[in-house]
Amino acid sequence: MNPFFSVIIPLYNKEKYIRETLNSVFFQHFSDYEVIVINDGSKDGGGNIVRELADPRIRYYETENRGVSSARNLGISLAKGKFIAFLDADDYWYPHFLEEIYTHICRFPEQKVFSTAIEFEYKGKVSKAKYSVEGTSDHEIVDFFEASYHEAVLFTSASVFENTVFAHAGVFDPLIKSGQDTDLWIRIGLKYKILFIWRISVRYIYDSNSLSRNISNLREKADYSKYLEFESKNKALKKYIDYNRFSLAIKSKLHNDRSSFNYFLENIDLKSLPWKKRILLFLPARILQTLVRLKNKLMKMGLTHSVFVE
Repeated sequence: MNPFFSVIIPLYNKEKYIRETLNSVFFQHFSDYEVIVINDGSKDGGGNIVRELADPRIRYYETENRGVSSARNLGISLAKGKFIAFLDADDYWYPHFLEEIYTHICRFPEQKVFSTAIEFEYKGKVSKAKYSVEGTSDHEIVDFFEASYHEAVLFTSASVFENTVFAHAGVFDPLIKSGQDTDLWIRIGLKYKILFIWRISVRYIYDSNSLSRNISNLREKADYSKYLEFESKNKALKKYIDYNRFSLAIKSKLHNDRSSFNYFLENIDLKSLPWKKRILLFLPARILQTLVRLKNKLMKMGLTHSVFVE
């Protein structure tokens, strides 16, 4: 008999976290699941930890390093469950996550896409995600774009999809170096409403190295040009993508990449942005760098996870 959920975990050099991440799955109150771990060419001992567990619920595969999109797509192709959940190898679920999703699947069998609220941890301090959704119940059925002007209501480790969704919306694009999840969420958001659950069920662990990581080839992060036609007909999509262009433009300026900054700026309708974001967009790089340092200090205090918000 096939499991209800297939949990897909891509693994790449996460030896420090993978045991706790897997334990967060094994401690779930709802137990009808399989775990598919795709070792994407790790160079550390994370794969050994998975193999040593020898848990019958784990299906473990090793591949050469092809990137997280290819690893997740392989997991999708191998999944036996009716619903597919993704969990990054350094995040973890609270014990009620799958149970919460299952309860809402049973309550709303016509829905195909489910997600829960998340929280962030940075150097031991925890902050809640901020959403552009008004709470009216324990859940909301929302348009992805309208609900994601702050934190996206779809977050990789907090989202569950009926397996048919990928046949209709496609899978992760392996050609996108970073931001491939956003690209897929756009395609899903064009076809499906999201059932968003307010109960915090997932903790995202910030990698301190990634906050200051040198970013090259920013234009490879995501190419929103393929959605230009859709943007012209969908104001919520236009605003959502402009928020993402804003973020990439800021990163370009922080890394003194004037060409990429202009590339992202030229397609932004400034009227889509609140006045604070418009000001940030045209601040000198040195002031933005100061604000990033302030953001990191606030994150250490658990007060915020981003300084670039409304």
